[in-house]
Amino acid sequence: MTEHEFLVVTTTHDDEARARELAAAAVRERLAACAQVYPVRSVYWWDGEVRDGAEWRVDLKTRAALAERLTAFLVERHSYDTPEVVGVPVAAGSAAYLDWVAAETADR
Repeated sequence: MTEHEFLVVTTTHDDEARARELAAAAVRERLAACAQVYPVRSVYWWDGEVRDGAEWRVDLKTRAALAERLTAFLVERHSYDTPEVVGVPVAAGSAAYLDWVAAETADR
């Protein structure tokens, strides 16, 4: 496995049910092998002011080759005007786990 063959792609949502739906849809479409959804507190600049709010973070495990498709998928289905979609390269990991990610996101 090369150093940048896999990514963890992160987005956030203000509604838990919608975050879970977004995660499940990406996995169902084989754009991600799995996703974790968990609560976070976000502080950010928006519309000229600092905001602070509860959100649900979604971390999706995928192949780097799917980054553009996954990004477009998330942006298209997201309710935010400018959703966070950030991909971080996986520098190391269990070979068996990364093989599983590759198999679950392979073109079918």
